[in-house]
Amino acid sequence: MCLLTYLIPLIEGVTVCSTTAFHSLFLFVSLSLQDQHGARSQRSQEADKPHRRKGEKTYSCDECGKDFTQSGSLKLHQLIHSGVKAYSCDECGKDFTQFGSLKRHQLIHSGVKAYSCDECGKSFTQSGHLKRHQLVHSGVKPYSCDECGKDFTESGHLKKHQRIHSGFKPYSCDECGKSFTQAENLKIHQIIHSGFKPYSCDECGKNFTRGGDLKKHQLIHSGVKPYSCDLCGKSFTESGGLKRHQRIHSGVKPYSCDLCGKSFTYAQSLKIHQLIHSGVKPYSCDLCGKSFT
Repeated sequence: MCLLTYLIPLIEGVTVCSTTAFHSLFLFVSLSLQDQHGARSQRSQEADKPHRRKGEKTYSCDECGKDFTQSGSLKLHQLIHSGVKAYSCDECGKDFTQFGSLKRHQLIHSGVKAYSCDECGKSFTQSGHLKRHQLVHSGVKPYSCDECGKDFTESGHLKKHQRIHSGFKPYSCDECGKSFTQAENLKIHQIIHSGFKPYSCDECGKNFTRGGDLKKHQLIHSGVKPYSCDLCGKSFTESGGLKRHQRIHSGVKPYSCDLCGKSFTYAQSLKIHQLIHSGVKPYSCDLCGKSFT
């Protein structure tokens, strides 16, 4: 029996009618066998790989240890550590590592705030910001400060708060050197040096750099003093005023003079005292000319 006669029954539905077809048939059989072997090899390799369940985070960042479900997500994340920020905002020049981050940022300049809170009506440019805001209304504060016990709705707010206890103030004013724990507080402070006071009291005409300061001031005219001292009953318009007053009863004097060591309950009292050491006497008597600090 010739080889052609032998091979024909191996392939169902194939008819060979010439010697030339024999060569084609032989090539077809060879390739089929190779494909079968390759498929078995690939299945063997897949079986050797560890089984990954759906949602499992198998891709880990060597720099910070953060895990990801997809290699592409890991690559995008690694741009943060590289410091490369290839996407720049044409409006303000701020740079971003990802195109999506730039797109979300540009919504700020557009003024579009598509996400609104059903509870209070406040609007946001991003859905994530709305979700974080809604925690305020829920009353849930899962993040607690180990130092003082104060609770927060977001971990970021807790981290900012913890700088108060650490004493770390990375944001400094170029004008006067005063330092702050948060960048937002520095920006608010810098308005003082600009002299810009856009908030004015309708009652007395006094101007303020911040709307919050105006509201606090207006309590003076209203006569409302909601903060009372438990020890002596004295009332105050602001909680800060009550806290400062309570130092009198506690005996705590946190402000000390570097030159003589004398301590004071208020920062303003220390400043007035320091004039004695400076020799400056800005206040003079019109009748006799005697000067006072």
